[in-house]
Amino acid sequence: MRDEIEILYEDEDLIAVNKPPGLLMHRSRLSEDSVFLLQKLRIQLGYRIYTTHRLDRATSGAVVFGKNEHTAAAVNHLFAEHKVEKNYLAILRGWIPDQGVIDHALADPESKQPVSKSALTSYTCLSRAEIPVPIGLRYQTARFSLAEIIPLTGRRHQIRKHFAHLRHPVIGDKKHGDVKHNSYFRDHFSLTRMFLHAAELNFRHPTLGIQLNIKAPFDPAFAEGLKITGLTLPD
Repeated sequence: MRDEIEILYEDEDLIAVNKPPGLLMHRSRLSEDSVFLLQKLRIQLGYRIYTTHRLDRATSGAVVFGKNEHTAAAVNHLFAEHKVEKNYLAILRGWIPDQGVIDHALADPESKQPVSKSALTSYTCLSRAEIPVPIGLRYQTARFSLAEIIPLTGRRHQIRKHFAHLRHPVIGDKKHGDVKHNSYFRDHFSLTRMFLHAAELNFRHPTLGIQLNIKAPFDPAFAEGLKITGLTLPD
């Protein structure tokens, strides 16, 4: 079926899939959505699965589920102990440095404990490009960067908030991003997705003991964003 969720890895205990952008992980009291990743997967697979971690609705990419509660809890513990390396790709406004670590405490006003907590994000610039379009009206051209990003802590919206803090927001981020750039991609190309993709997960399997390297290819809309900006992945 065309709308089936792409399976990236599967064994007796775990299954990893490629989450599409715009799809909530599971039912929420804050949303009126009627379709969720967890629900779609249970229907597609025909059996119950258990959440181990989450991605924002707008973010695409690799997500791992447990096939039983014990394995799900073990993987959740790996995430909590920062024993899972998470690699993201993002299209950002402007030209970022070659590499760096963003050290900027973050608060979560929507949580019950809206106190700022330490947050670290490592990044590497993979590509820079410039197009002859005055998107922000201040300049006659618009600059973009493609970044590989590794969040070293797990705060809510960490990547999005950190790059907005650097004034290099993720393109398509409606909450923390740039309105003019988001409008340009929407109005000229009908692209409304946020260009943040969970490209890779690396961790040791909690029951088999093997090292897993789960890679998620990006979707056609992300590829279109790269084409529009002129950004390229390194060989």
